[in-house]
Amino acid sequence: MANVRIGRVGEQIKKEISQLIQYDLKDPRIGFVTITGVEVTGDFSQATIYLSIMGQEDEVKESIKALEKAKGFLRSELGKRIRLRHTPELIFKVDQSIAYGSKIEKLLQDIKEER
Repeated sequence: MANVRIGRVGEQIKKEISQLIQYDLKDPRIGFVTITGVEVTGDFSQATIYLSIMGQEDEVKESIKALEKAKGFLRSELGKRIRLRHTPELIFKVDQSIAYGSKIEKLLQDIKEER
């Protein structure tokens, strides 16, 4: 039962953080950001948010810096939107799986064209 609740809370955090980044953050450094997943610890003290950011390497770094700076705002707004005893600390990590998948797809396409 606890795992079901952790999953539901993670999905709700994903939804709310996505909306906050898309509609409420006004920082121009934040590019095209997609939240690919959220992992919440068992005691709800930390939430690791996995991000996919489109753009060059320097644009990705600037977006991460802007999100790190807005972490307090995001956490306070999350606390207002989700009723938990303690609002989890937010940890942002870049998810490379989409870029990796695209690279593999391109390599497979190149092999197919060679034949």
